[in-house]
Amino acid sequence: SGRHRVPRGTVRLLAPVGDPQKVIAVGLNYRDHCQEQGVSVPKEPIIFSKFPSAIIGPFDDIVHPQDSSEVDWEVELAAVIGKEGRHIEESSAMDHVVGFTVANDVSARDWQMRRNGRQWLLGKTFDTFCPLGPALVTKEAVADVHNLRIRCSVNGQLMQDSNTSQLVFKLPTLIAWVSRFVTLVPGDILLTGTPPGVGVFRKPPVFLKRGDEVQCEIEELGTICNKVV
Repeated sequence: SGRHRVPRGTVRLLAPVGDPQKVIAVGLNYRDHCQEQGVSVPKEPIIFSKFPSAIIGPFDDIVHPQDSSEVDWEVELAAVIGKEGRHIEESSAMDHVVGFTVANDVSARDWQMRRNGRQWLLGKTFDTFCPLGPALVTKEAVADVHNLRIRCSVNGQLMQDSNTSQLVFKLPTLIAWVSRFVTLVPGDILLTGTPPGVGVFRKPPVFLKRGDEVQCEIEELGTICNKVV
């Protein structure tokens, strides 16, 4: 109708899903990311989680924790569940997805890889470690979610540049796998893994510092940009 509009500059966009029951993430799910680390492609999905309290909006600040000196970036395709299910078949798995958004699985590598018994949770779930947005793009609006360019830049320098065609386990497989263990409910977020180019595997390693700006972009889904403070 053209009514009820406000200028973008006068509003703060929040995360498209702000308080999900679950944030489920997948490790080592890009073939080129496995090659980057010199590890074998997993035979089964590697599943971990982030707490929903880590979620922030698409342009909010990432708070660099005092407890870490190795904060890293990970651009990821996020799928949002729209229909409840358990023991979901791969053939009907996409019926349980309402749409997609862009995520940054911010990671404190020192806590993920060396501390806390090398369990990943704490290093993945500091407050502000899950920027999401800029919108929830319904699946009908995406031509092929498994063929989208996915990129991350830090201070304007391109760090990650791949395609979701590189996913080891595609969405139907991931949804069927996760639903063997837990009931998926509307609003649950599934982070599908990151491509190569993260800071920890660079030579020498590169980590985020206060003042840096991280931009994550996925073709057809949009761009999020977060400053580290």
